Amino acid sequence: MNIGDVAIRSGLPAKTIRYYEDIGLVKPLRSANGYRSFRERDVHMLAFLGRARALGFSIEDCRNLLKLYEDDHRTSAEVKQIAEGHLAEIDRKITELTEMRATLARLVDACAGDHRPDCPILADLAAPPAETDRPDDRG
Repeated sequence: MNIGDVAIRSGLPAKTIRYYEDIGLVKPLRSANGYRSFRERDVHMLAFLGRARALGFSIEDCRNLLKLYEDDHRTSAEVKQIAEGHLAEIDRKITELTEMRATLARLVDACAGDHRPDCPILADLAAPPAETDRPDDRG
């Protein structure tokens, strides 16, 4: 199969497939003239990668999940550990986004949005960071 056919069947853009090849996630065969020749196995792996990436797994997590998928002697505990780590990261991001939303909602509510120039949104953005928001200068 050529890259166009694989793109359609896997649901991934050809550019993404080329990138995955460049970083070693998939290794299609090459014909004598240098054209990629994808196998059914490659289509399956690319669909697997597409689904994993859609769930937000990092490239490195995808690499590890693919290795585990292909390992008949894997333990589900290894897979679960990767998924739990990713789930914890999602929870951290949700907490961060919830806090960001609450702050922005408070600022939007405080802004009159009228003809006057004073604006609590701009005042907050211009304020120096709080002590807890500053990066650690100790290195």
